[in-house]
Amino acid sequence: MTQPVGLVPQLAFLSPDRLLILLVIPLLVLAYVLASRRKNRRGMRFTNTSMLDVVVPRQSQWRRHVAVALSLLSLITLTAAFARPKTEVLVPRERATVVLVIDASLSMQATDVAPTRLDAAKKAAVDFVKQLPEKYNVAVVSMAGAAAILVPPTTAHNTVENAILSIQLQESTAIGEGITTALRALQQAPKDPANPGSVAPGAIVLLSDGSNTAGRAPQQAATEAKAAKVPIYTIAYGTENGFVDLDGKRQPVPVSHEEMRQIAQLSGGQYFAAATADQLKTVYENIGSEVGYEKADREVTARFAGYGLALAVLAALGAISLGARWP
Repeated sequence: MTQPVGLVPQLAFLSPDRLLILLVIPLLVLAYVLASRRKNRRGMRFTNTSMLDVVVPRQSQWRRHVAVALSLLSLITLTAAFARPKTEVLVPRERATVVLVIDASLSMQATDVAPTRLDAAKKAAVDFVKQLPEKYNVAVVSMAGAAAILVPPTTAHNTVENAILSIQLQESTAIGEGITTALRALQQAPKDPANPGSVAPGAIVLLSDGSNTAGRAPQQAATEAKAAKVPIYTIAYGTENGFVDLDGKRQPVPVSHEEMRQIAQLSGGQYFAAATADQLKTVYENIGSEVGYEKADREVTARFAGYGLALAVLAALGAISLGARWP
């Protein structure tokens, strides 16, 4: 599973009161400015500086400024390290439960995605399961006019893959029932033997191409998922030009994007659209990253201390260059 990118680190400090040391910086800057001006005024007392240049070599102004700036930057960075900085990072989850809800309604036999929507969806779902960590519990729910748990949450991923491949087409689409059944499946997730009191995070991945035609309202079921802190990642799969032949009649089966979007929004999950098998594969990879990682605080004191040390070394080299006469 690839780690998601694009996370912007948020810097905070475990001991923010120590940052008060930074109030010394403006005082040091003021002292340096005053000392520089005083030195310039003293230099103006000599009307003939040619002999003075021989006795006391002229120091480079920019070199002195750089040395002072590096010293101040080193102080700022080391003070930040003293305040114990931390940042928010993504770390892999050790355990989680994922319920795959796959639409098996007759519209999934449309061939706008080769060989059919359902066959392509099965393959992508199997690939998704293969990339999940071994400790993840995975369940499969088949959804048509009714919803059924084909496999309860299990770490036997090969069993899950076989169940996905066994899904058969049926009539109607009961999306709300599919979500409710997925929530029921999550309750069957086995406890962690090492920590039986803990509850592993759960998520529902719902793939469908159509609107709800049977059972309870999907919006109500999505609201219940939100209350249970179970996000639903919806995938609207197929194209607007899909069709099926039923009883000798050609019927269009366009994808209902709006309903999938509402379900994801109400549950606190995310909505995706996929019109090809390759797009569906990419969607599953994105979902895997979302489900497989969680935010955690990580102290980065050593990093800031390293920066401060590097700046201090550069400042020391600058100070040495001011006191040495280079050929």
